[in-house]
Amino acid sequence: MSNTSAITVATLWRYPVKSMMGEELNGTHITMDGVLGDRSYALVDTASHKVISAKNPKKWPGFFSFHAAYTAPPEQGKSQAIWITLPDGTVLRSDQSNIDEQLSTVLGSSVKLTTQAPDLANLEQYWPEFDGEIDEISNEVIAGDAPKGSFFDYATLHLLTTSSINAMQALYPEGRFEVRRFRPNIMINTNGLNGFVENDWVGKTIRLGDTLRLRISDPCPRCVMTTLAQGDLPADNGIFKHAIAKNRPLVPFAGKELPSVGVYAQVIQSGWVKRGDTIVIED
Repeated sequence: MSNTSAITVATLWRYPVKSMMGEELNGTHITMDGVLGDRSYALVDTASHKVISAKNPKKWPGFFSFHAAYTAPPEQGKSQAIWITLPDGTVLRSDQSNIDEQLSTVLGSSVKLTTQAPDLANLEQYWPEFDGEIDEISNEVIAGDAPKGSFFDYATLHLLTTSSINAMQALYPEGRFEVRRFRPNIMINTNGLNGFVENDWVGKTIRLGDTLRLRISDPCPRCVMTTLAQGDLPADNGIFKHAIAKNRPLVPFAGKELPSVGVYAQVIQSGWVKRGDTIVIED
């Protein structure tokens, strides 16, 4: 085991509704299923039964302008209501009787807010490199390494380091590289380490704080979502082309090298984690 006390938790995030903007946290309980309350809700297209995702901005433009937050701290095993702030500033509650009608009107398509994914749930993903071609939209199965019925893209936890943010900024100085673009659950301060350091953590176990232990399973492949506008962050295709695409580690679950930033993790031992907690990388 190597003691890496200089590595600490910088920030924590949860996203109550899949693909909406989320909440920055000072501390949180991480269960065996990930950050408590993370991706508890999603919108489903009632016509196609596909989970709505910002990965298809052609069909759901501006979805990153929606913001979700809990009305009270979430509790394990209990569905907690959430606030949804629309792009025009209107605030809705998930438990109001006409929530689906309100959201459908704003999105211009019939949708349903739900806490349970459809059987064999999938989503549509847009590939800008195939724009205008038959392959520009693909169907992607979700929750490959997460509990059935959940709304995670693949795994329950996503980690990102300040080293990777700095590496991308050096590759593409014109870009704005902020945590929001990459939607991690745990942002890690690597205190002066250089490069995409978490690539080397794949297959290792890390301990955060007193009790939380995670196994790093895979690099996190990236898509068009990182280039989209979020709040005051502008849309920028160079984020992917000039920075993310330069880091192509082997992704075990895909069996090939892919443009990736950050890593996925599985929870080995649940626990509370907060800003400033030290992190130990276990060999």
